[in-house]
Amino acid sequence: MKNNIKIGITGLPGAGKTHALLKVIEMLEAEEYTVGGMVTEPIVEGGKRTGFAIVDWQSKEKGVFAHVDISSKFNVGKYGVDLSVLESVGVKALFKATEDADVIVIDEVGRMEVESQPFIDTVKLILDLNKPMILTLHKKSRNPLLQDIRRRDDIRILEVTPINRNLLPYKIMKLMKGEFL
Repeated sequence: MKNNIKIGITGLPGAGKTHALLKVIEMLEAEEYTVGGMVTEPIVEGGKRTGFAIVDWQSKEKGVFAHVDISSKFNVGKYGVDLSVLESVGVKALFKATEDADVIVIDEVGRMEVESQPFIDTVKLILDLNKPMILTLHKKSRNPLLQDIRRRDDIRILEVTPINRNLLPYKIMKLMKGEFL
């Protein structure tokens, strides 16, 4: 593993950022790397997306982070956002991953997540570690954290599209191993 490679996966909503990340995680774990961090999982009820859960990848602890039924001072689109879940499940998972994972994953640095200062501070801390990581990034947000991530020289940003979504995980694996580009 190329010891400190950082890869950002970006793309439009629904393009397959999380799908690509999950495929990379599957390949990393097949090669016996320990993957830690947080993954966002859609909540689908009655065939419609009604929210998102945050999952600690290592412990599988899960919490409802955003949902149409959550009443909150933070809303993104139709979803009320519960920042306490992001902090108690997601931020905790990220800190744990800094200690005992070979690769850290953050899915996603997006409009909902950047409402949390502890999340922002944790992402900044992890970006400065000498550890491989993969992040999924909201494509259009002008949030200062996302702009800083996009400007960094040490992060390779790749865009997922419906055309490349099946091949992108293999390219990411090659990059992580230092095999090309």
